[in-house]
Amino acid sequence: MKRVLDWNKYIEKAVQTVAEGIVMLENNNALPLESEDTVSVFGRIQLHYYKSGTGSGGMVNVSKVTGIVDGLIEAGVKINKELLDIYNKWDEENPYDQGSGWGGEPWSQKEMPLDEEVVKKAASISKKAIVIIGRTAGEEQDARIEAGSYLLTDNEKDMLKKVRKHFEKVIVLLNVGGLIDLEDIIANKPDALLYVWQGGMTGGTGTADVLVGKVSPSGKLPDTIAYKVTDYPSDKYFGDMKCDRYTEDIFVGYRWFETFAKDSVLYPFGYGLSYTTFDIDLIDAKNNENESIINVKVTNTGKYKGKEVVQVYCEAPQGKLGKAKRVLCGFAKTKELAPNESQSLEIVVKNSDIASYDDSKDNHCWILEKGKYYLHIGNSARNCPNSFSFTIDEDRVIEKCSQALAPVTEFERIKASEGDNEVTWTMEKVPMSEVDEEKRIAERIPAEIKYTGDKGIKLADVLSEKHTMDEFIAQLSDHDLSCIIRGEGMGSPRVTAGTASAFGGVSDRLMDFGIPAGCCSDGPSGMRLDCGTKAFSLPNGTLIASTFNRELAEELFEFMGTEMIANKVDCLLGPGMNIHRHPLNGRNFEYFSEDPFLTGKMAAAELKGLHKVGVTGTIKHFCANNQETNRHFIDSVVSERALREIYLKGFEIAVKEGNADSIMTTYGAVNGLWTAGNFDLNTVILREEWGFKGFTMTDWWANVNYRGGEPKRNFYAPMARAQNDVYMVCSDSSCVDEDIENALKEGSLTRAELQRNAANILGFILKTHAMKRMIGDEDTVEIINRGTDNDDTDEPVVFYDLDKKVSIDLSNVKSVKGENYSFALIVKNEGWYRMTITASSEQSQLAQIPITVFAMGTNIGTFTWNGTQGKPVSYSLEMPIFSRFTTIRMYFAQNGLDLHSVDFELLKAAENMDLAFAAEEK
Repeated sequence: MKRVLDWNKYIEKAVQTVAEGIVMLENNNALPLESEDTVSVFGRIQLHYYKSGTGSGGMVNVSKVTGIVDGLIEAGVKINKELLDIYNKWDEENPYDQGSGWGGEPWSQKEMPLDEEVVKKAASISKKAIVIIGRTAGEEQDARIEAGSYLLTDNEKDMLKKVRKHFEKVIVLLNVGGLIDLEDIIANKPDALLYVWQGGMTGGTGTADVLVGKVSPSGKLPDTIAYKVTDYPSDKYFGDMKCDRYTEDIFVGYRWFETFAKDSVLYPFGYGLSYTTFDIDLIDAKNNENESIINVKVTNTGKYKGKEVVQVYCEAPQGKLGKAKRVLCGFAKTKELAPNESQSLEIVVKNSDIASYDDSKDNHCWILEKGKYYLHIGNSARNCPNSFSFTIDEDRVIEKCSQALAPVTEFERIKASEGDNEVTWTMEKVPMSEVDEEKRIAERIPAEIKYTGDKGIKLADVLSEKHTMDEFIAQLSDHDLSCIIRGEGMGSPRVTAGTASAFGGVSDRLMDFGIPAGCCSDGPSGMRLDCGTKAFSLPNGTLIASTFNRELAEELFEFMGTEMIANKVDCLLGPGMNIHRHPLNGRNFEYFSEDPFLTGKMAAAELKGLHKVGVTGTIKHFCANNQETNRHFIDSVVSERALREIYLKGFEIAVKEGNADSIMTTYGAVNGLWTAGNFDLNTVILREEWGFKGFTMTDWWANVNYRGGEPKRNFYAPMARAQNDVYMVCSDSSCVDEDIENALKEGSLTRAELQRNAANILGFILKTHAMKRMIGDEDTVEIINRGTDNDDTDEPVVFYDLDKKVSIDLSNVKSVKGENYSFALIVKNEGWYRMTITASSEQSQLAQIPITVFAMGTNIGTFTWNGTQGKPVSYSLEMPIFSRFTTIRMYFAQNGLDLHSVDFELLKAAENMDLAFAAEEK
């Protein structure tokens, strides 16, 4: 099948997403900008737009990022050029700090000290000022309550103060991954305040569309903004190095604030202003046995065109369980309405979406407790002028479950109960696990498929239904089965260069059976291709959630899926869908919201878009990955009820409504057992209760353990038993693994369990484009209108063997400004290496010609040559190389350098992978 990907339409859809995801918190007649306005833009980040956070959620190579100033200029806005020149000059003298190593980029950049005379002069030219404050986010570190992270720096505060003093109108834009402290911003009384989030490579265009009034802002907050971090009920244990007790239980975000702490809220969940106003009128509502159906009419009562989001919140009776006073259970977004135009919307609220989970002894069920239920309808958790009520006469069990994933550590949680005219809270002991886990696992060991040896059956014969999957699997030896549960990477040569892993056909023997190697690529914000290949950088997860527009997300990810086909990528490692339990979580930017319903619905929409073109996303991180601090070893201690209602609910929606078929577990533990080997999570809940039919994978180099045992990497037996099907990743998935052999011999793992893993993996891979390529039915993609954003070369990445030492000839490589040169290493000995680049230049001795070197997408250093009079000059650095397949990319910032060679020499071998990771994570 031939597909066409129109890059212009892709950009258009991404720009629309950015514009609809921007949340306007304040506007005192400062926006939209008028055509006659001259605007002075302040803030160093105007020159370095944060398209995303860092790590796997944001490392997408692009040719161009359109920043906010770029977007304004393209939209015809008159910018104070003299002020822009001042920032450009200072920026050249104070280079951007890229940090070093994985997760090493600072969360903010040094701000230019602002001379008051500069501000006064700018104010004489223009009446309106835009102040841009930026923060990145990412893996390996959480935000901190310190200047330059969650708090503003002294220079940022000084900038705001001086701009406020001299300008009539001050507009503050927050180019950030998640929430930051607003106290100092609000103290300066901005006339407009907008969260513009991180909008990917087209973020500036979408932001400009809102600022100039081409699009009226319609984004709504996916998180509650409280006055202080300590107001969030999860704050007490967040950041603990060993054990994070979820004492707030189900009362996360607005569930806490709207029930117990309304006065602590600065801006409520679901809040967001527009340039126009809307009336939401309840036309009719009814409740039947399984659902409530609500019909509303939305009318634009203002002077600008715009969209509105109708939100429905349930207020359930407190009963014996205790409930939050507001729980989002439905939402819909209008089309763009002209002034005085109306639209009717129907919102269906399923009873399962307003049920509570009873985790008390012998119950373990979803239940509607008897009493009066209210459905509140409005445009935020706080503003719901319409209500509809119905009564349930007796307790109604919606779904009976098994106790699963319950705590083994005693702790107390918050419980709500009805008081005198208000809901009050006390602490209660959490129900403990009573499950015999070993018995539960033993009861579910499947029957073994008798080994037949190679009968000549290929996987394509299963696809064509000539043979059954059991007949195919019967051919696989123990060694074949041990290979297929190990993904290979990163950067495996079996799949697209620079991607995260190969899975499935990871040995020559498996390939001979007709099993293709499927390809996974990071991540939620677009494809991370470490070899330097350009891809589309999408808006971050929080921005997408702020659109409250499922149809738009589905359309955007259909484009994303087509781009994946063009790059032979089968699984996008995303969407990320953990809960914004605390505003300091470093990875919030790639996740959606503090609310599981919104999270699940947006993830399902993205998956539907990918599935339309036959690719998929891997929903992650399953589950309770809510802090980066010590993420490999943190134990999240959570009640079963909180897991079911908050931390698993979004995943459940993605599986049941989005037909999710690929899931990634976390690095850490939930209730004492690492998720990578958790049978309750991966089998009982996911497969038996939710009906999941796909395959699961670990996070990269994750720890696994048995209950009570120490966690360790490459621990396959408990992983396989749990039906976490694939360990990501191994340096050589085709080698003999003694641990698996020994587990089979001693009976801690059975051949039947490995066959079950294989069936999950193969059942998934049958439906991929990798399988279509294997049988010669490959889809082709023609990309049109890509222009300068297209990757400049189709040359394959060359792999070189690195056995302690290698010298690579680069005599045909010249530096071309803005381009990359990439190659890959097959590493025989992991450890610390000296990398030496030799190059020459005929330019003057004052010339500065830098090369920035990236290993596996991570910046490891920059070399700068001056003119060398044509003589070769060498520069060296020491670097860790701990991946068997390591992609090296050189980025050229200037022309004029002739490369000669690059050499690698082993300095210190890594004794084992744990030492390697310890070095990498410093």
